[in-house]
Amino acid sequence: MRVLTPAQMREAERRTIEDHGVPSLRLMERAGEQVVAAIEAHLAGRPGAAAVLCGRGNNGGDGWVVARLLGERDRDVLGVLFGTAGDVAGDARTNLERARQAGIPIVEVTGEDDWRRCRPRLDARLVVDAILGTGQKRPLTGLLATVADDVNAMTGTVVSIDLPSGILSDLSRRADPCLRPVLTVTLGAPKLALALRPEPAGQVVVADIGIPAAVIAKLDAPRIGLLAAGEMRSSIPSRHPESHKGDYGRVAIVAGSRGKTGAACLAGLGALRAGAGLVTVATPASCLDVVAREPEYMTLGLPDENGVATGNGLDALLAGPWDVMAAGPGLGTGRGCRTIVQALLDRPARGPLVLDADALTACAEQPERLRGHPDAPVVITPHPGEMARLAATGVADVQRDRVGVAHRFAADHGVHVVLKGARTVIAAPDGAVWINTTGNPGMAKGGSGDVLTGVVAAWLAQVRDVGAAVALAVHLHGLAGDLAVRETGETGLLARDIARRLGPAVVELAGGGRDR
Repeated sequence: MRVLTPAQMREAERRTIEDHGVPSLRLMERAGEQVVAAIEAHLAGRPGAAAVLCGRGNNGGDGWVVARLLGERDRDVLGVLFGTAGDVAGDARTNLERARQAGIPIVEVTGEDDWRRCRPRLDARLVVDAILGTGQKRPLTGLLATVADDVNAMTGTVVSIDLPSGILSDLSRRADPCLRPVLTVTLGAPKLALALRPEPAGQVVVADIGIPAAVIAKLDAPRIGLLAAGEMRSSIPSRHPESHKGDYGRVAIVAGSRGKTGAACLAGLGALRAGAGLVTVATPASCLDVVAREPEYMTLGLPDENGVATGNGLDALLAGPWDVMAAGPGLGTGRGCRTIVQALLDRPARGPLVLDADALTACAEQPERLRGHPDAPVVITPHPGEMARLAATGVADVQRDRVGVAHRFAADHGVHVVLKGARTVIAAPDGAVWINTTGNPGMAKGGSGDVLTGVVAAWLAQVRDVGAAVALAVHLHGLAGDLAVRETGETGLLARDIARRLGPAVVELAGGGRDR
């Protein structure tokens, strides 16, 4: 299901009204009907008394429809308007008056004193949050900040319409305070803020309010989707009984330096556990004895000085029979790394190239070098700091607009971007964006990204479609972390625990049986 930005949602509503002849009042009525249906389906048996908290805009208009419909079901309903009736216009005003005519008592709250008098009447009720919805662009302050804290402390059940008030719809970043409902009924399509920051929203239900699927399909980029298990399951290739190791790809990983040999080991282990047939880890020659501790992957020594690859003597590496190459984990940030990365980018087009960590730092001053070739697509896997350097912006700017930054960089530079972090964002050069739903805070530990580098390289060697391979790799990496954390807990989770659960993650994604 496609995830929409606030601007895309407004455009979808406009096209539904203007091009398909659906009256705006009908959309608002349908929204209220669907919210009430979700309340009855998901909160059966809860207390009948309800309070509907409404702002002055269209989210409040949806709330007045809900208040009227709950009243028609013989619930004891109180309507709370943050503002005065004179502040409300358009369809929202029409539905405010309809609720009033239906006998819904309405309290106007314009300041702290009004709220203090109203607040005791809300306790132990179902509270419907229709204050701000997707129209919010700044954190809650003053009266509404007090309202959020007070409602969260009440004993009743909270349901939000579209977005919990306090969640910033345009910046998609965490806001505090915000309402924390048990149920959020989002209208028409999933919203970007919910996809990136689902924690405060409780259970999320997507309500069909009558926007045609064709309207959503024709919206401009970015085309954002959530990685769903069903779609990922279909990407797992079958293993033929008569297959051999060459059928599952030859992967070369250029990684490691003195003091950072673990990065090379973890990347190699990730590639092996993700199913690559043959894995070679190229590392400084003086580090070979340490890196070669995993018997299943091969090693290739690179000329080095003081444990750091110099960038000389790359003929064997560049001439190797690799289907996929990856570089960066623990490689160092000096001239040798820059020389290696440039050589990999300039090599004859032959298979995908994955760049991570130090390889991305080497490209920060000239990100235009990253542009891939149709026969040699480039996949980059930056964390927010690396993304900020590549995009010549700040980390805070990246985190405020993770989807936008990844989408623009992928389109402008012709690369596939895996922007790591909570809810990893995957952006393709053609404008497609995916948000991953697996993973947990225990994975925020050194080495997790190194494992991911190997996992991405391995699946690129096994799945022809680059976008599908990258999405599958990211999803399985997070799922392996989720499996591992059940045993280790978040605090004790190590990167190698993630690598060791990659096989079970494939089994689980495939449906609980043997992997395909």
